[in-house]
Amino acid sequence: MQLIIVESPTKARTLSRFLGKDYTIEATMGHIKDLPKSQLGIDVAKNFKPEYVFIEKRAAVVGKIKKVAKSASKIYLATDPDREGEAISYHVKEILGDGKTTRIVFHEITKEAVEEAIAKPRDIDKNLVDAQIGRRVLDRLVGYKLSPLLWKKVRRGLSAGRVQTVAVRLIVEREREIEKFKPEEYWEISCEVKPKKAKNKVFLVGFVGTPEGKIEVKNKDDAAKIVSHLKKSSYEVFDVRKREVRKNPYPPFTTSTMSQAGARLFGWSAKRTMSIAQRLYERGFITYHRTDSAYVSASALAKVRELIGTDFGKDYLPPSPRFYKVTSKVAQEAHEAIRPTDLSKKSDDIKSKKYGSDAKLLYDLIYRRFVASQMTASVYDETTIDVYAKNGETYLLRASGQVIKFDGWRKVIPAKKDAEAVSVLPAVVKGETLSLIKVDSEQKFTEPKARYNEASLIKTLEQLGIGRPSTYAPIITTIQIRNYVEKEEGKFMPTPIGVAVNDFLMEHFPEVFDYQFTAEMESDLDKVADGKNKWEESIKKFWKPFEKKLTSTENHSKRVKIEVEKLGLVCPKCKKGELVVRIGRFGKF
Repeated sequence: MQLIIVESPTKARTLSRFLGKDYTIEATMGHIKDLPKSQLGIDVAKNFKPEYVFIEKRAAVVGKIKKVAKSASKIYLATDPDREGEAISYHVKEILGDGKTTRIVFHEITKEAVEEAIAKPRDIDKNLVDAQIGRRVLDRLVGYKLSPLLWKKVRRGLSAGRVQTVAVRLIVEREREIEKFKPEEYWEISCEVKPKKAKNKVFLVGFVGTPEGKIEVKNKDDAAKIVSHLKKSSYEVFDVRKREVRKNPYPPFTTSTMSQAGARLFGWSAKRTMSIAQRLYERGFITYHRTDSAYVSASALAKVRELIGTDFGKDYLPPSPRFYKVTSKVAQEAHEAIRPTDLSKKSDDIKSKKYGSDAKLLYDLIYRRFVASQMTASVYDETTIDVYAKNGETYLLRASGQVIKFDGWRKVIPAKKDAEAVSVLPAVVKGETLSLIKVDSEQKFTEPKARYNEASLIKTLEQLGIGRPSTYAPIITTIQIRNYVEKEEGKFMPTPIGVAVNDFLMEHFPEVFDYQFTAEMESDLDKVADGKNKWEESIKKFWKPFEKKLTSTENHSKRVKIEVEKLGLVCPKCKKGELVVRIGRFGKF
């Protein structure tokens, strides 16, 4: 008997479907060791040595694995292909010994991929384990040391996280930008015109300025003068420009772009999207879902190109495969993009009763995105018409329109009706006179940047080089659980307590929660994973200034006063006081 050890029972069941009776598959139910809950668990004096302990609720699981392992001829550690998975395998190997234990890695749970992995076992990648240890130690030091300080200086029961605090900072700073923003008035002016010889060919031209340059219309009086001039003007086509526009497909999904799409299209939280993706991965439908790579294997490229040629025809198949550059600042390990494992399985094969309707939706999204990523560009004919309005002075107006010439990848991912909707313009020539139908003007005001939603927050964190595929969803979940931020119409707003904690930490620990420094720490851990850095060196770089700041802040900082959220309502009991919102262990009350 050969033993395969994975994390989850679902993954174990999927493997057992195609591996046969020669294999026994056991699940660890996640990590079996961690730092202790009741103490720091890090010996700072001994080069930050972590003191891992067994997780109590895993005792029965560990006991069973030990028992089964005794009668196994070979033991394969088949946990997930990332740092967390490597750390789980490392701790399992510690309890089972070296003798018959090897590590296997696969990025999709299919018979072919698993058999290939079994044929090519390897040792535990200690660099990946060290990167996981480094992150765990770093996060424990921040949380364990800062939380008591927050209890003392802000409010009891608070906690701080290294990356979560940076996410809260982004949200607080955006809110302050919005509060400081002063709207500026401007006016948009447009004319409905038509060729004199053509009926029913009305089109809209927007006011640009004069032939010499753009004019910004800032108030009602200026707008009225221009409108008056335009009403008395004669109109003539000054220029017609045509060009072909090609729009290439999007790359296949990474964790970040998939989470953003889930939020944008379905209103899902990152946690929900990742949970659905986990189910699809563990049941063998998609490749590993924690990845920041756009890489696709040669065999998968060959299969998708064959499908495109067969199902859509040669016009939809580029001469050679498309290769995408990684947009993330640092892509981790040798992962693939998120894609279907078997292109013959369509979304209709994901039975809603068995897997849930959400699984079907996400699978369809992943499937279409992957197929489209290897198709030809969509092609548009774009026309720009410049019109002169003459009445002593000459004003310039402009219209742009686009007509799809060839749908290409849009065959698989059709544009939303309003997403690429551009007016279709009539055929006109330079020098042609036009008739004015009417002139419109509309008052508008500049708007501040929008509050972050889940999609834009993840995108910003990724652009800053903060967080990794495995951390986006936990970051967003944690800052809400801690009541540091809340959602209003799907957008994040900081709570008074979130503002207080942010301001306290930014006043006393600006370097620790600096965007660039946080990104550098993430990059340092990536270098540990690549074998280029020692995790202890990364922690030392962080610890010395952090420890110094801890001491001075504890001794010299003042207690923070938290802004009270007022409801604007009179107390129904005393009829005098004003009702306010308090935050307790379970949220607002």
